[in-house]
Amino acid sequence: MAGTALAVRGLGLRCRQQLLPCLLLGSHLSASLTPSLLAGTRLYWPGWTQPRCSLHCSPLTLAGHNKWSKVKHIKGPKDSARSRVFVKLAMMLRHAVREGGANPDLNTQLGNIIEQCRGVNMPKASIEAAMKGADKSKASSYALYEARGPGGSSLLIEILTDNNTRSHQEIKHILNKNGGALSDGARHRFQRKGVVVSAGEVPLDRALELAIEAGAEDVREIEDEEERPLLQFLCDVSSLRSVREALQALGVQTLSAGPEFVACTSVQLSDSELEAASKLLELLNDCLDVIRVYDNIQPLS
Repeated sequence: MAGTALAVRGLGLRCRQQLLPCLLLGSHLSASLTPSLLAGTRLYWPGWTQPRCSLHCSPLTLAGHNKWSKVKHIKGPKDSARSRVFVKLAMMLRHAVREGGANPDLNTQLGNIIEQCRGVNMPKASIEAAMKGADKSKASSYALYEARGPGGSSLLIEILTDNNTRSHQEIKHILNKNGGALSDGARHRFQRKGVVVSAGEVPLDRALELAIEAGAEDVREIEDEEERPLLQFLCDVSSLRSVREALQALGVQTLSAGPEFVACTSVQLSDSELEAASKLLELLNDCLDVIRVYDNIQPLS
């Protein structure tokens, strides 16, 4: 919370003094809050049936930009963001079961999504509940939107929705208000690949050897939002499962596996463009219909 100005609107001074040490986000108590997670949050107090105030956060100082992977969407969600990601994964599980059945050994799409759930520590009970509720859920459809972002960057927006018109209007509105626009052609700047993520405990030269043995095409070094080193093993989507199993057999600890869009061309942005792009991606990822947003923004060294 250091370096952040807080304003709790709608409450008196005495109530604010009691509220700030222990913020209740809905019924969920959060112990580690950040301005990006707090902004616009509706606050509740025990006994209230409706939110009576909202929390507004503004940074007092701007830190220097780190690698782009640390300012765009967070893969390992925390606190209130975690429940939002779990809701999206539950939607994906139900959709996969409706499309191809509940056996992950026969339904490759379902198997990949289960791996993603495990990668963000989604409880096993929640995974099973989502799969069992597939037959009772509303039918949903998948769509991929192509868009242009700040600085000429390209975006691919994956959605899963039960109302295509609503989702289209919402995403179009967010893009138009934040320096982006729906635009054909972005898909050509990405390739669909299978991506197996592992802890970066293996040197890159050894990782390349393991990739060849496992049938992967390439290896990339990345860092997560906590600056921990990770390795991405890239392969053809059809061989994703066999590559993951081969890596595990070779002693590589895999954290997640799934199909992703990997940028084949990238763009560099200025500091102001990076800030605008970060805000846009955050707003897009806040939409419950949005599964994932991909970009071709080159990381800063």
